[in-house]
Amino acid sequence: MLGAQEQRSEVARLLSQISEEYEAAQRGLTGLASGTSQHEFITARMENMGQLHGELQSLVGDIAIAMIADQLNNTH
Repeated sequence: MLGAQEQRSEVARLLSQISEEYEAAQRGLTGLASGTSQHEFITARMENMGQLHGELQSLVGDIAIAMIADQLNNTH
């Protein structure tokens, strides 16, 4: 079981990673790749975000998605 400080650090790390995956997916929409390769890149980023969301939800419960929305609204 994580201590309070470790849990906050892990939550911050997960939110940061989710933000980075979101930004990468956004760049994928306007990047040089097109067609299938672009779709696969964006799909991989979204799948990574889903996995990270699951990890975050296991730490903080149902407020995970609200935390993600807040993170993305404040950084993008």
